[in-house]
Amino acid sequence: MGKRRRRSSSSSSSATSSSSSTSSSSSTFEDPDAQILFAVMLSAISNHELGKPTPGGTLVIQKALDHLLLSLLSKSPNSIMRSQKTLHPPLVSLLPVLLNSKSSEIACSGMEIVGAASLFSIEMNEQIALDDEIVKGLITAAAAAASSRRSVSLAACNALLDLFTTSVGRCKLLEFSAVEDLIFCFLQVPKSSTPSVSLVVEELDGKTFFRIGFREDEYTISLLHVLIILINDCTLEQLGKISRGLSRNLLKYLAKLWAQVHKHILIDAVQESEKLFYLSNIRTNNLAESLFRLSMEGIFTTPSKLQEVKKSIFHNNFESFIVNHWERSPLLMTNLSNALLQDNAFRFFSQFLRSKETVPSFLACLLQNLSSVLPVGSDELDIISFLREARANLGCPLIYQQDIRVVKTLDSKGELHFYHGFDAPYFLNAHDILRCQEAYNDGFTFALRGMECRFQEIAAVSEGLTSLFGQPSTGVNMYLTPPNSQGLARHRDDHCVLVCQVRGSKRWKVFPNPSPQLPRLYENVDCLVDLEDETIDGYKEFLLREGDILYIPRGFPHEACTIIDNDDETNGNAEFSLHLTLAIEIEPPFEWEGFVHVALHHWGRNCNLSSDDHSFHDLDDLVVQLMHITVKLIGDVNPTCRKACLIGAVSSTEDFLQIHQRSTFNHLLSIVNSDGNMNDAFSNLDVAIRNNEDLFENIRWLRHLDQKMSSMTMEDLFQLVVHQKDKVETAFIEAKSKFCKEVVFDDVVHHYGMLLGKYRSMRKQYINGMLALSCI
Repeated sequence: MGKRRRRSSSSSSSATSSSSSTSSSSSTFEDPDAQILFAVMLSAISNHELGKPTPGGTLVIQKALDHLLLSLLSKSPNSIMRSQKTLHPPLVSLLPVLLNSKSSEIACSGMEIVGAASLFSIEMNEQIALDDEIVKGLITAAAAAASSRRSVSLAACNALLDLFTTSVGRCKLLEFSAVEDLIFCFLQVPKSSTPSVSLVVEELDGKTFFRIGFREDEYTISLLHVLIILINDCTLEQLGKISRGLSRNLLKYLAKLWAQVHKHILIDAVQESEKLFYLSNIRTNNLAESLFRLSMEGIFTTPSKLQEVKKSIFHNNFESFIVNHWERSPLLMTNLSNALLQDNAFRFFSQFLRSKETVPSFLACLLQNLSSVLPVGSDELDIISFLREARANLGCPLIYQQDIRVVKTLDSKGELHFYHGFDAPYFLNAHDILRCQEAYNDGFTFALRGMECRFQEIAAVSEGLTSLFGQPSTGVNMYLTPPNSQGLARHRDDHCVLVCQVRGSKRWKVFPNPSPQLPRLYENVDCLVDLEDETIDGYKEFLLREGDILYIPRGFPHEACTIIDNDDETNGNAEFSLHLTLAIEIEPPFEWEGFVHVALHHWGRNCNLSSDDHSFHDLDDLVVQLMHITVKLIGDVNPTCRKACLIGAVSSTEDFLQIHQRSTFNHLLSIVNSDGNMNDAFSNLDVAIRNNEDLFENIRWLRHLDQKMSSMTMEDLFQLVVHQKDKVETAFIEAKSKFCKEVVFDDVVHHYGMLLGKYRSMRKQYINGMLALSCI
């Protein structure tokens, strides 16, 4: 029978040729059912597609397809599936013909079979995904939304969604650059100008998710789902290949859709009118991630305001500020009411506040339109890696303590929180926001973090300040304090701040730094000194009014309140205060110690101390690692090492900066040369091993330079030093001297600039993505 069937199929040369390679092997048709099914389908399809349908031919094809589909849906291996849980190759070879059939019924059945096969097993999924003709057929059908073939397009979308259950299927479509074709098709499909949605709660692995219901037809939403999955699986390179025009237009739709979804997330709204909505499998965080990804390159971001920031904050006298106050002493800068910065973020906030009848209504309007700004690792430079970690929570409501604090300080009780007694993390909901007026009337300050990730105008100011100081990013917080109140208790910050008074006034007390050392980022600075010690004196007092800016160096204790003295010129009329703090955070790579580590790392790539001693090939690496420990020990006690390196600062006229930076580097090299001691480094290594501490944890960021971090463990270093201490000490002294003499400042600047560029690029992507999730 097998031979007769193969002979009768010769009526279609094209179909025969496509299957000849698979039908030539008798082992392929070891199962009679698969052989019969293939022969019947091949004969009927050949005549049907050639325009010579036989009586009942379509019915024969449909019955054969139904039989194949039923076999796949049975979820148990049978005669049509091989032992490897894959379809017999001849049957696979027929699928492209089915998908491109002129008959909608046959094409839809073909799509259903592809979908069922994709879900049957991982092996079968990959078998389908690796067949180029099948994948092309699915893409073509999904992107061809002609009204007469809408059922086929919908079936193709559903088949793709089934194929996407493995990464192979998603990668295959991305290889074919299907995203652009599908975006173009989606944009052509008629849709509601204002998307109407509902949410349905879904619990998975102890977490709550929301599925989105739409008042659109099923095809439109299935196509959107396909797009979201593909976009969220793209690499940066693949995202970059999507046309800016297509991205921009899709973003406009997604932003409108997100605005509607966000409102429902806030109130946990679940529509019961299921008849009016098509419930998709798209989750709110999936939508948020697509919006984030398409926005990372800043299609809608406002350009940096470098010159405006420089002029309005520093009166074009940045040099004087750096020389006399930066990281040294506080400074009040007044009379900025007509400055250009006032036409920027400050003016925006002032107008935003004035547009509301009351301060609580301003707060409610603000908070209900914001999503959580999820934290990113300090040394994370891979935005895709961040998204993999954060994707489950993207677009979630504000998280108390992480995004917002509602707090007031009482002399006898310290800080009190308005929201308390909840398990962390606690997400603010609509009811919490409605209590804003209650909290405000009771004297609580609202502290909102991450404003640079919520407003484009603030992001532009932040970017300007970041460029001016040559740092990766500048954080911006908002503080709204009612009259006669104090929000935060006296505290020290691990970063420098510029306090920008937007509305009202506030009285500040800034105390001298109680420590000779500047605090480092991420240090618990308040535990180092007793901030409640009433013997602290010599503080300076400042009254900030609208337009004033106060600079407070890191480490200087401070507190502020809206309580005005009766003898003040305001005649004791206290008022609320709204200010922004621009936080200039000096991350470890961009302290002076970090610059020296970069110099040592670069020099260490080329040093050759053991060229004449082949018995000890690890000597170069060992000595460089010991010198990194030496630099760390010096950085722990030397005040200059903790200061900000401004080599990356954007400045066209301040040549003094470059001269000062070169001088500082030479000074630190002389300290390394004179104070660096191998025995101290070895002792520190010994103690760290005993205490199970990682001495190199704080310089892991060096891997971002060239991915050539040493593979030596601390135990390896220790053992090598123990066994050849004299040789190591001699090499250490030689290396220290050579490093301090041979290192070239301009070469280090180049590598340092590359590192800074990587940090800033990632932070821009992060801010742009987070900005897209703000519904202001």
